[in-house]
Amino acid sequence: MRSKKGYKILVVDDEKAIVDVIRTNLEYEGYDVVTAYDGLEALEKVDQEKPDLVILDIMMPKLDGYEVLQALRGQPETQDIPVIVLTAYPSDVGAMAAFRHDVDSYLSKPFQPEEMLSLVERILSEEESSHSEGDDEP
Repeated sequence: MRSKKGYKILVVDDEKAIVDVIRTNLEYEGYDVVTAYDGLEALEKVDQEKPDLVILDIMMPKLDGYEVLQALRGQPETQDIPVIVLTAYPSDVGAMAAFRHDVDSYLSKPFQPEEMLSLVERILSEEESSHSEGDDEP
């Protein structure tokens, strides 16, 4: 498994304070972090930066999180990027909506940084394992 320093994570939220908290915690853990503050900027950053994971808010200007997710899943080069959806909705509603829209997981706001870091690590670890299994084939 590669080190955390090898992973690039795109954080997308229109609330600067939330982006700052997530970025600070991820950088402290050794991840490379790229940020965007609306859906259009998110798609530009995905194209430019090729992140290993996207943490994506739902309610944003220009394009909402579902529109961003639809765009990501509609392109062969981005369809497999893992996505964690941030939602201010109650847990049950957020979970149902997240999985219906083909995301890897969801995180309800407010959240504890430890919870977010654990989720990021689990998803990247699963992603690494699935790619490693494919590498063993002739």
